Amino acid sequence: MAEEKGADVKVIDPTELSQAMSNIAERSQRIVADFVARQSAEPGTQNLDPLNIGNAFMEMTAKMMSDPAKLVEANLTLWNDYLALWQNTTRRLFGEHSEPVAKPEPADRRFKDEMWEENEVFDFIKQSYLLSARYMHGLVHGVEGLDDHTAQKVDFYTRQFVDAMAPSNFVLTNPEVLRATIESGGENLVKGLNNLLSDLERGKGKLSIKMTDYDAFKVGENIAVTPGKVVYQNDLMQLLQYTPSTETVAEKPLLIVPPWINKFYILDLRPKNSFIKWAVDQGHTVFVISWVNPDEHLATKDFTDYMKEGPLAALAAIEQATGHKEVNIVGYCLGGTLTACTLAYMAAKNLPGIASATLLTTMTDFAEPGELGVFIDEEQLVSLEAKMSEHGYLDGRDMAMTFNMLRANDLIWSFVVNNYLLGKDPFPFDLLYWNSDSTRMPAAMHSFYLRKMYQQNLLTKPGGISLDGVDIDLGKIKTPIYMLSAREDHIAPWTSTFALTQNSGGPVKFVLAASGHIAGVVNPPAANKYCYWTNSKKVKTPETWLNGAIQNEGSWWTDWHAWATKGCKQVPARVPGDGTLKVLEEGPGAYVKERAV
Repeated sequence: MAEEKGADVKVIDPTELSQAMSNIAERSQRIVADFVARQSAEPGTQNLDPLNIGNAFMEMTAKMMSDPAKLVEANLTLWNDYLALWQNTTRRLFGEHSEPVAKPEPADRRFKDEMWEENEVFDFIKQSYLLSARYMHGLVHGVEGLDDHTAQKVDFYTRQFVDAMAPSNFVLTNPEVLRATIESGGENLVKGLNNLLSDLERGKGKLSIKMTDYDAFKVGENIAVTPGKVVYQNDLMQLLQYTPSTETVAEKPLLIVPPWINKFYILDLRPKNSFIKWAVDQGHTVFVISWVNPDEHLATKDFTDYMKEGPLAALAAIEQATGHKEVNIVGYCLGGTLTACTLAYMAAKNLPGIASATLLTTMTDFAEPGELGVFIDEEQLVSLEAKMSEHGYLDGRDMAMTFNMLRANDLIWSFVVNNYLLGKDPFPFDLLYWNSDSTRMPAAMHSFYLRKMYQQNLLTKPGGISLDGVDIDLGKIKTPIYMLSAREDHIAPWTSTFALTQNSGGPVKFVLAASGHIAGVVNPPAANKYCYWTNSKKVKTPETWLNGAIQNEGSWWTDWHAWATKGCKQVPARVPGDGTLKVLEEGPGAYVKERAV
């Protein structure tokens, strides 16, 4: 598009630039027209504040103004910090050394470019932002008289605003972007604008940020490739049985119940980090539930349906496939919550079938759900239910945006800079492909889950919820449980998941992995990465547990395998289709390939 001028700097050809801008203008007009047409066709009145942010900030402002002394004190502190920054910057301009007034956190990648530190102007911009950010966070965090939920919401959305206003997100205050603009003659900005329009087109008027190269991956070809077959299916799930890689296997089959909020292949991304393949190679007969990506026809499917047509149906199918009546079950995240409910349901009805249960990053007590609690209050739930009633499900993109906001700098703004300001294509990354492969939520099920568990926290109360006419009581669970949580989990905080060690009626081995909700779980032994903590003593609080815990290097997978197979007999390997259940199709099956967008 451009011809060279010197060694490193390019100049845009005016004719090509004019043609590019004309194309951009035409695409922009079409996108805006399509978006306006869709908005006009939406039934009912649009809620201008579906997240109920306005009321929270109005309440915060009223409380803040009732104590003007604190506001004055905060402003004086900010003024003194800026004065120190101006003085230090002046010294630097005269060649003197000065210590920074504000430093970014070591893990903050926004300011990794060396110019943020070496250039006095950009260093001043960076520190000014950090001081302002500290001021705003301190101001809203210190307001007294707010209830916990309102305070958390104000703090969360203040952080969203502060993150959005970072100087790294703007052309003129990001040295890396300025350098790219000069070197390319502005090609990066033209390419970035094209990337932005492509994302708007893909999102049908809503911004759908491209996080990876979607063409680089295909489910069943280079991800989710562990050999297996679909041996059973119903409206809500397909059941996969994996082909054995050992001559003998553990007598008890292994059933994996993933969350239906995501697709199961997070546990089978690539052979080198696939928990499913690793478990097969250790001699487990592995079955996994692959949830359907529901549409309006499944709007009335509720939590009971997911239990009956999910793990309960899978247990019956596995007995047909293997002839064995007991399984070891693994539930991940929301799949773990469903597994815990299933255990309590089966205990109440005195049903056999589960020898041991493993719960990965699983919430059962939602009293302190972490930052996801920001999205749970009556006003937001009413708005969400009204939106779901239009189509019978929650759009997967809405759910994805919620999770992305929890880590906005990593999952939103870093891509804004890379894709739109630097004009680069995102790097092919299997995890981010999985993250973008969103799933819908049936209206009835999702409303039940959010209200009964997140909002009312009824799962911790014996009989608080009923499934298929059975009162659920976690205290009736006698099945041995291996419970894995992650220390940096922002979705299922480990200090909250720990509650099941006190609420379950059976033995619970609690294990804490390093890292977060995904990396803490998907940590193959061969990677020799992270660590995990164990503590054999039964204690009442997570803090006491951690103080007495032992740190173990490497992956929790080997510890879990030893626990799950202790005293387990070996039997000849089971091949899919050899039992009374016949093969329906090749794995990973049709359900997982259904995309929401």
